[in-house]
Amino acid sequence: MVSICIYTFINRVQIKNPLQLAKMPSLVAEAFQANGAEPLNLKPIFCASGIKGKRVTALSAEKNGLTDFIQRIIADKPDIDTPFSVLDLGVVMGLMDQWACKLPTVQPFYAVKCNPNLSLIGALAALGSSFDCASKAEIESVLSLGVSPDRIIYANPCKSESHIRYAASVGVNVTTYDSIDEVEKIRKCHPTCELLLRIKPPQDSGARTSLGLKYGALPEEVDELLQAAHEAGLKVTGVSFHIGSGGADTRAYHGAISAAKNVFESASRLGLPRMGVLDIGGGFTSGPSFEAAALKINAAIEGSFGKEEGLVVIGEPGRYFAETAFTLATRVIGKRVRGDVREYWIDDGIYGTLNNIVFDYATVTCMPLACTSKPENPTCCRDLNLKTYPSTVFGPTCDSIDTVLRDYQLPELQVNDWLVFPNMGAYTTSSGTNFNGFSSSAKSIFLACSSPEHTMF
Repeated sequence: MVSICIYTFINRVQIKNPLQLAKMPSLVAEAFQANGAEPLNLKPIFCASGIKGKRVTALSAEKNGLTDFIQRIIADKPDIDTPFSVLDLGVVMGLMDQWACKLPTVQPFYAVKCNPNLSLIGALAALGSSFDCASKAEIESVLSLGVSPDRIIYANPCKSESHIRYAASVGVNVTTYDSIDEVEKIRKCHPTCELLLRIKPPQDSGARTSLGLKYGALPEEVDELLQAAHEAGLKVTGVSFHIGSGGADTRAYHGAISAAKNVFESASRLGLPRMGVLDIGGGFTSGPSFEAAALKINAAIEGSFGKEEGLVVIGEPGRYFAETAFTLATRVIGKRVRGDVREYWIDDGIYGTLNNIVFDYATVTCMPLACTSKPENPTCCRDLNLKTYPSTVFGPTCDSIDTVLRDYQLPELQVNDWLVFPNMGAYTTSSGTNFNGFSSSAKSIFLACSSPEHTMF
């Protein structure tokens, strides 16, 4: 029996003993059908650690509900001198609903590294997610919210000994590995830990971030790694992989899941304990690409594993839950005119929240909120003849590389107007720095919910 505790989605699957999922892999899908895909309830979110006691604002059902909320924040807090973000909990709930519908047999373990915001983690915990942590600090963050340690997988194939000992001390008992040296560290520091063998997917997915460059056992290394763990007295309970993050070709899941099945068979051939966990990694993006990935994943699992008894399938979505749930608002703090070109400085940049431009290869967009220069038309959308200019947007630091946008069409703006950036939750604040004394962690995060039919708590 694997020691990962498979938790279920709130109001979706009613299972008193979550570990029974390890005995019957089709139980999740059957339970969804039996409950008629009952919608998720917001109440557990508002009572969750990280959210309870905080103000959550209901967004208007109108098209511009989020924009109106940001304008109210700016109006109510005229002295606000840092950028701020809005976390829409309604978006998070909708994404969990989509996950449960499209991948009902895959338990999500949210990748904390993507965005460690405690309100987001608390909401996901309340909705039934478990967690993928890669360090002591990430484990501490999740546990601080009262999440049980058996809802955490330590999904880092190379860990420091002190972090392994910490995981042992708090009861995080499942981790990944892909080397002989890692086996020895785990044997010494956490001998009761169960292992997932991380393999390198056989097909290059073309993802923007190819994790196979750094992690994953090669086919010819599998037998030796399985034997090494067995000889060290460690139990290998399954296989993990990651096809890459951002823009991955979903067809890569077929080869990766097939390769994982080969490892299951290798363990049986070597006379090792039967495996029961398949970890399909992360890299998911919400929207049509997620639906396409889900179709490929479901078909690949069926093709390679069929109705294999006792199979537990988990995934490690990060970007999927975080990216579209956050919106960033930045103030224009400087302006320069050079011919037809307008140059603006804002109070956030690539050393802060917008570092995803460099590290995550993100293409960002923004919309103006001319609250100061055009209070009668702050979104600049009512005047169809409003002239726009090719604009450059700089971040606040003294480094010239701190350039957010070039040749971007914007209307004439003034100092103390605002630029609003959507889809700013993935690999943004988690990767920010304090370069030049501009702290990326100092800004406020306001909670909202785009489901106004529910009562706010």
